[in-house]
Amino acid sequence: MTEATLPVLIQQMLQPGFYPHTVTEPIQLIQTHISYVLLTGDYAYKLKKPVNFGFLDFSSLEKRQHFCHEELRLNQRGAAELYLEVLPVTVEGEQYHLGGTEKPVEYVLKMRQFPQESLFSTLFEKGKLNQTHLEELGRVVAQYHAQAQTNDYIRSFGEVPQVRAAIDENYQQTEKYIGGPQTQAQFTETKRYTDNFFIERPELFAHRIQNNYIRECHGDLHLRNIALWHDKIMLFDCIEFNEPFRFVDVMYDVAFTVMDLEARQSHDLGNAFLNSYIEQTGDWEGLQVLPLYLSRQAYVRAKVTSFLLDDASVPVTVKEEATKTAADYYKQAWEYTKPQKGQLILMSGLSGSGKSTTARYLARQLGAIHVRSDAVRKHLGGISLWERGGDDLYTPEMTEKTYGRLLELGILLAKQGFSVILDAKYDRQQLRQEAIAQATMHQLPLQIINCTAPLEVLQERLANRTGDIADATADLLASQLKQAEPFTEEEQPYVKILDTTQPQQAQLKQIIRQ
Repeated sequence: MTEATLPVLIQQMLQPGFYPHTVTEPIQLIQTHISYVLLTGDYAYKLKKPVNFGFLDFSSLEKRQHFCHEELRLNQRGAAELYLEVLPVTVEGEQYHLGGTEKPVEYVLKMRQFPQESLFSTLFEKGKLNQTHLEELGRVVAQYHAQAQTNDYIRSFGEVPQVRAAIDENYQQTEKYIGGPQTQAQFTETKRYTDNFFIERPELFAHRIQNNYIRECHGDLHLRNIALWHDKIMLFDCIEFNEPFRFVDVMYDVAFTVMDLEARQSHDLGNAFLNSYIEQTGDWEGLQVLPLYLSRQAYVRAKVTSFLLDDASVPVTVKEEATKTAADYYKQAWEYTKPQKGQLILMSGLSGSGKSTTARYLARQLGAIHVRSDAVRKHLGGISLWERGGDDLYTPEMTEKTYGRLLELGILLAKQGFSVILDAKYDRQQLRQEAIAQATMHQLPLQIINCTAPLEVLQERLANRTGDIADATADLLASQLKQAEPFTEEEQPYVKILDTTQPQQAQLKQIIRQ
């Protein structure tokens, strides 16, 4: 679109004199199918286009005003520093004004402009996005969801017919791409998986509703809508225009980020985010719905990319690229529905022996769920992960409860195809044998990784430990040593001894290869 064919208001907003503040010239215009965004240097101004796509309706001035205010309200949850105010636009004669006393003819959302280099997507492309960023993102999203609103109306969107309608619509809208970017086999198998999921697991959806996991979420949580600015992670540009896209299971949001990272072949970063989020929230059961939402998010990306193929104004080269991208997303959506073989890995060893470091490394390599006894214990005790536990958290009863919950989660998730690492001392024969018995009963492969290091190394590690949720201190080592029970002859075949003073990669190669 040339400047001459733009609406008069946008033409005027491209002029520096339109604004009551200094601007960086030239003013940049970014267009999407639903909005205009003008970048002026310190501030960005966003206008909604007068369009109606069914799932989104900005056709009247009243609706655009309403959704500008909704966008401001909803995005102040995750990026209050970026979203400033909604301003009316008035007109006198031929001249438009920001503010003014006349009757408003349009509304704009004023935002603080931040550099594109701050986007997670840009950081990723430049190789600057690391596991620490993703672990922090997990904590940020957990906090965001904890504060997100829920009520009976919002929860009703978690009922099977509601969840199902959006997924079924995706299939209807993409049938015409079979034989193009989508294959008949992938289409049939992906659809069969979701059909069966809804038929076979209604109690799972009911459980998610009862436990308040359907909330007013972000709805579009991919890497281009996450920024690291002024050392703070911001979640911005959430869905303001459509309730069914926003009133969703928290795992819907989580799946968007994981899917986006995995589409970029960064499974380790996706794993870092996922494990950090779940440890923070304690929502390990939520992983049961994750494959459904991972598939859904990849499928939506495939669908939206496919739509470009129908647009006559899109150049042939762009269409060729879109066909390849859509095909990759359809394949990814299908792959998430494939059955996986679950397994259990028990970490074992004294405090400071490197269990969690090893488990974290293994989780990234295997795409495993890492469940730490420290986190499980604190969730059971109802205290924050970062709070120090009192004596009541470390009674024999509480320890029994913690190991019981660990094993329950391990079996539940491994039966559904997850690799699960249970990260605890596992220093008693009874605890280990219970895990072996359960794994055997459910025909799940099991391994025990026993982490070792000299006593002085353990003491030094515990003395220097900071920024971790574990409460153990060096003075506990003597009693731990006394209580630890050796591996029995029956246990030995499951055990791999790991010297954590040596590089772990070579020692764990066999486990990773399996």
